[in-house]
Amino acid sequence: MLKYVIKRLVLMLFTLFIIIMMTFILVHMLPREMPLEKNLQAVIQQRWEALGYNKPVLTQFWIYLKNIFTKWDFGTSWYIAPRKGAWEVLENGFLPTLLVNLYSMILAVPVGIALGVYAAIRKNKWDDSLISTLVMVFISVPSYVYAFLVQYFLYFKLGWLPLQMYSLADAGGSYFTWKMFTSMIPPVLALSFGSIAHYTRFVRAELTESLTSEYMLLARTKGLTRAQATARHALKNAMVPVLPSILSEFIGLLSGSLIIEQIFSIPGVGQLYIKSLNLFDYDVFMIDCVFYTFIGLLAGIVLDLSYGFIDPRIRMGER
Repeated sequence: MLKYVIKRLVLMLFTLFIIIMMTFILVHMLPREMPLEKNLQAVIQQRWEALGYNKPVLTQFWIYLKNIFTKWDFGTSWYIAPRKGAWEVLENGFLPTLLVNLYSMILAVPVGIALGVYAAIRKNKWDDSLISTLVMVFISVPSYVYAFLVQYFLYFKLGWLPLQMYSLADAGGSYFTWKMFTSMIPPVLALSFGSIAHYTRFVRAELTESLTSEYMLLARTKGLTRAQATARHALKNAMVPVLPSILSEFIGLLSGSLIIEQIFSIPGVGQLYIKSLNLFDYDVFMIDCVFYTFIGLLAGIVLDLSYGFIDPRIRMGER
């Protein structure tokens, strides 16, 4: 198991290096534009010369890596937040992205699992057919459609919730105020519908298979009621592939909230990603790419290892 973990970590770092190098080369092939402020142009020119922008691109890449490992310097933002470090800009956008996705997971996971368990127990009944039909509909519709529907009904028709997420100044200077939380409800709902349908379908499929297995028949012959056998044996085994999927779904929400953040004006990492492209703020774009790549690769390792922790019978790296 230890050899497998070390091997995966080495491969992850190598893959991360290759992706960063390719992204860096492609980004630095794009044209760079000076901001309109004349007082910034001289400073930017000096900064570009220090980073070797008048030298070959591989030399620039070496300087970029050297600054990261020796100074923790991922570059500077000249357009989104002039003269601020790219890492600081990313830090400012990480909390709202994390909160919105975390709230959506807190809503989606228990609701999806509960509906999946109910549908599996009521297999081939009218309510199971209704849930399965709704699941297929909700999975087929992209999240930005839910975003527009939530805005239409909860803001334009009912007036219960704001159209977009409040800024820190409007919400009292914190992301943990009640006013800020209510403004996060629309994007949370927009992200949750698809996740609820995903968990419902997954749990129903796994639990249906467990309920028809031979060990369930053995448990019933030993005197357990159907509810006891389902809770102690079927549900426990069905959760083995479901729990790791929760982690992958969370990572998927982080990368899939780009459009949602744009629609609801969430000052998060996703909106920062799009803004850095539109404003040609390449250093911010690079650290965003590093962030998404690292999180995605690390999630793959954690996802594989989680199977072994959930079910001790599974061991990675065995022949």
